[in-house]
Amino acid sequence: MQHQEKPPEDNLTELMEFVLLGFADMPHLQWFLFGLFLIIYIIILMSNGTIFLITKMDPALQNPMYFFLSNFSFLEICYVSATLPKMLMNLGTQRKRISLVACATQMCFALMFGGTECLLLAVMAYDRYVAICNPLHYPLVMNHSVCTQLVTGSWTIGIPVMTELTYQIFSLPFCGSKQINHFFCDTLTILRLACGDTFVNEVLVYILVVLFGMIPFLLIFGSYSKIISIILRLPSATSRAKAFSTCSSHLMVVVVFFGSSIITNLRPNTRHSEGTDKVISLFYTILIPMFNPMIYSLRNKDVIMALRKLLCK
Repeated sequence: MQHQEKPPEDNLTELMEFVLLGFADMPHLQWFLFGLFLIIYIIILMSNGTIFLITKMDPALQNPMYFFLSNFSFLEICYVSATLPKMLMNLGTQRKRISLVACATQMCFALMFGGTECLLLAVMAYDRYVAICNPLHYPLVMNHSVCTQLVTGSWTIGIPVMTELTYQIFSLPFCGSKQINHFFCDTLTILRLACGDTFVNEVLVYILVVLFGMIPFLLIFGSYSKIISIILRLPSATSRAKAFSTCSSHLMVVVVFFGSSIITNLRPNTRHSEGTDKVISLFYTILIPMFNPMIYSLRNKDVIMALRKLLCK
């Protein structure tokens, strides 16, 4: 890890704004990218909004699994909206500047929603664990009060932590380059622009990756290990297929989301990795939220029936 020596105070330049380079290395594709990402954003809003709507309206979808799914769909809209609108504005206007306050705000919301997504995926895995491994006690264990507490905790537990991390990062002095080689204010990318020793801040980032990334992932892994062992012991192939179908969609989302985000955050923090980080970040911040509703709807008969009823109205 290379650290710059903190320069004398009179040499520090107080930066009030940064420049989000985004996809500046592809100047001839700016309008194509604008159109592409605008279509993707509309798809994300409409598909996740539809899932959220039908899980609230359809009587057949009033159980804990779909309560968590509705929150997850709403969270995906929030998560994407923390970064994509600014990227679309930059592509459309070619004004790539972002104020320090706006950058800090974007980072804070992206961190909060990202942390919430990890925790909510762990809660959804626990729901499937109880449903399959302890079905007789499922209505008692996963009652409405417990579900509400789990969702509320997932949404709120990261707020003070991520706010404090953002404050610590933007309390650092910034000098020299204003250019952020990313399409949003990513934590490690901002730290590369800071003057002085950023070692403590980078350690804090990796601690949070462990707390909000690795620990939920391990809990999910443990839940699905138990679920798979129970499913394999079911007497008939039909019952095994039915049990696995209730959790296969969630398992696919978990593998893709955690795989891409963990690779991004645990990669060495070097300038040579910025291009790769951008591509991987694009994958888990934009593409996955677009595909998640398709994964959940195409593999779920109840959701498909609810969609048909909604379209027939």
